[in-house]
Amino acid sequence: MKLNFALKIFAVAAVSLTVTSCSKSNNYKDSSRGTGWKIDGKNGGFKANTDYTEQATGPGLVFVEGGTFTMGKVQDDVMHDWNNSPNQQHVQSFYIDETEVTNVMYLEYLDWLKKVFPPTDENYRNIYTGALPDTLVWRNRLGFNETMTENYLRHPAFANYPVVGVSWLQAVEFSDWRSNRVNELILEEKGYTARGARFDVEAGSTFDTETYLNAPTLAYGGSDSLARGGRASESRMKRNDSTDIFIQQKDGVLLPKYRLPTEAEWEYAALGLTELRSYNVYRGRKKYPWNGSYTRSSSRRTRGDHLANFKQSDGDYGGIAGWSDDNADITAEVKSYEPNDFGIYDMAGNVSEWVADVYRPIVDDEFNDFNYYRGNVYTKNAIDEEGKVKVVTVDSIVYDTLANGKIVARDLPGEILQVPVDEDETYLRTQFSQSDNRNFRDGDRRSTRYFESFDDEDEETDGKQMYNAPKHNVTKDSTGMVRKFDETNNRTTLINDEVRVYKGGSWRDRAYWLDPAQRRFLPQGMATDDIGFRCAMSRVGSKSKSAKSAR
Repeated sequence: MKLNFALKIFAVAAVSLTVTSCSKSNNYKDSSRGTGWKIDGKNGGFKANTDYTEQATGPGLVFVEGGTFTMGKVQDDVMHDWNNSPNQQHVQSFYIDETEVTNVMYLEYLDWLKKVFPPTDENYRNIYTGALPDTLVWRNRLGFNETMTENYLRHPAFANYPVVGVSWLQAVEFSDWRSNRVNELILEEKGYTARGARFDVEAGSTFDTETYLNAPTLAYGGSDSLARGGRASESRMKRNDSTDIFIQQKDGVLLPKYRLPTEAEWEYAALGLTELRSYNVYRGRKKYPWNGSYTRSSSRRTRGDHLANFKQSDGDYGGIAGWSDDNADITAEVKSYEPNDFGIYDMAGNVSEWVADVYRPIVDDEFNDFNYYRGNVYTKNAIDEEGKVKVVTVDSIVYDTLANGKIVARDLPGEILQVPVDEDETYLRTQFSQSDNRNFRDGDRRSTRYFESFDDEDEETDGKQMYNAPKHNVTKDSTGMVRKFDETNNRTTLINDEVRVYKGGSWRDRAYWLDPAQRRFLPQGMATDDIGFRCAMSRVGSKSKSAKSAR
């Protein structure tokens, strides 16, 4: 009996040891947790990137760990705008520019456009001119500002000052261009494209990230010598390994897009909520990007110094010359003031900044309190009759005429043509039912549950819509601009689907506007001398940034 019992104990221990050793030895790093098959890509099998650590930090960006915060204004609303009522929101982790986009950064963009799409060529003239900032924003009928008009953008003295005179549309185009140039350099440095390919381009063969991922043979205008000419691709071809000549999304090499931050992201980043142990911080009592309720430093080392560039009072844009001065009358060079707790500079003062959102006086937190954003217009890649994506060519560029008469390109050559999503994507979905969602639940009668429109013409003119802004029609031909103004008498607002939010106070604003919760709006095609922008990038993967960050 004792022998049998001992044998049973030994057998159980052996089985336990075998199971334990198997679980320790198989960590599923190189094999599938689902099938047990190898995922190293050998012998024609599936290949997965098992060495990926985490997202690299793109040029110019800093990491912002997401979390919950009180979005909106909890201080006195002396302007009685009632457009920023406090509500609790959660944003995912993301990256945002350390500083505003500067003149020299934007000049690099203009220089690239000028080389690739020379304005001397009539076919491309509007691409370059459509990207030029409006330097005339500095002019004032009763002020001598010609020095800024003539020098602010291009003179090296202003190289590291924030770019202004840029519309929301131009800021979006810059962000798209920046995404492509950063990923283009990554591919070249890792040896997947020909060295110097980013310089050896013509108007019809520009690199676009989405084109490379969706139709890599069409990248660089279909030039194999550029798209396949890298060291890594050549070595794989020598090994007859043609499956991974092109980088794919699953490789984790390319960065997500640069874009404008959402309003929620911008406000969260501006507040600098690196810790939420303070009740007042969590409940939204933090008034500025820095701690405290004053605009001057209270620390012993810098006591009395200004913490931002803003208008002190009537006729006082910088203070009395000397110690009391904030060292700026117009904009200031980036990093002139201390950063907030996230390490981000000038989230209050200097220039106000465009964010991605379409403006509405309400933030509908009852419908969504996670990554809030108003402005979604869902599109998809256009597909031709052969089932291939349609890429914009030099002969198929579409131009739009803005309300101010400026002509801008809707898409650049090399990009994939986008079309609205249709019923194939929306059928039986519960989370969205149409392509354009900019005016979803925005408070007007069209947003009510039982609204039905039987007469579109009556709907536009009966004056019962809340957001029935004037609809002007501006076109441009060989004779100049043709303006057809909306002369309807019952228009009640300037708010429509083309007005965008801008945040943060500027050098022209009083301290009241330095509160990150403040929000104003401007048509997306207009520009001023006190609005700039900075870019953001989504974070993929873990919420927190580990110590093994790839740089």
